[in-house]
Amino acid sequence: MKTLWIFPGQGGQQAGMLQNVSHDLLAKVKDLTGVELTDDDRAYQDSIQIQLGILVLQLFNIRQLRSINQSPAAVAGHSLGIFAAAVASGVISEDEAIKTVYIRSQKMQESYPTGYGMGAIVGLTRKGVSELVEKINSDVEPVFTSNQNSELQTVISGSIAGIKKVLALAKKDSAQKAVLLKVPVPSHSPLMQSVADVLETRLATVTLHDPKCIYLANYNGHAIRNVQGVKYDMINNLVHPVYWDTMMDVAQELGIDTSLETQPGQTFTRLVKSKFPDFRTITMKNMKLDDIEFLLEKWKRG
Repeated sequence: MKTLWIFPGQGGQQAGMLQNVSHDLLAKVKDLTGVELTDDDRAYQDSIQIQLGILVLQLFNIRQLRSINQSPAAVAGHSLGIFAAAVASGVISEDEAIKTVYIRSQKMQESYPTGYGMGAIVGLTRKGVSELVEKINSDVEPVFTSNQNSELQTVISGSIAGIKKVLALAKKDSAQKAVLLKVPVPSHSPLMQSVADVLETRLATVTLHDPKCIYLANYNGHAIRNVQGVKYDMINNLVHPVYWDTMMDVAQELGIDTSLETQPGQTFTRLVKSKFPDFRTITMKNMKLDDIEFLLEKWKRG
């Protein structure tokens, strides 16, 4: 059995998701950043609260999995999720991940306080979406083709005005779905270069290590086995699209047969099941730790 640990990004946050997180982790966030996570609907309108909340939840999940003697063959984070993936693979410490995500979320919020975001289009090819984007993209209303979550699920990023125009064109082209996402910044586009510059300066001062397992990179979908590749992903992740579909193809090529999605979501488990029906899947959102342990041990024994 080869298990892939999946760490989702923003979008699945919800009030109460931190209720079982150990107090020392919540206290650590406050000590390191000055931010008190309040875990309610109002808090999750704020990018800093969202990002730190999801990170600390995933750090808690990593602790839980380690407590039952589990370790991954590979890790895959989506956007924000790369930082928990880097912790799980031994590249960066909990403390440094928290401090880095705090800086990341601050800079993202400062860079585009209003008028920018992301949208999702289902049912059209990436080529088809890119052709629509080219019709709308301009200096006044910038919009870019962004993440590739599956063969027919493409994300766009940029100004809300530009995104809405592309979504309208997608609907006319018979897209199954064309919607704005709950992300208040134009992530995974060239518009985020200023954030990457700050992260490069930040990570130059952090001690990092080679990954103890395979790390699947967002920026090209490839398997990374050295610290330089993971560091590049942590710095430049927001500038590049997330090639999730490629990441999952590579996972299969590596012999991965089991996926485990950490909280707070289950979207990527559904994508895995759709793409690879024979994969065994676990979502921590829906299962107790002892049940997860039972299944993983059973599958290990064959």
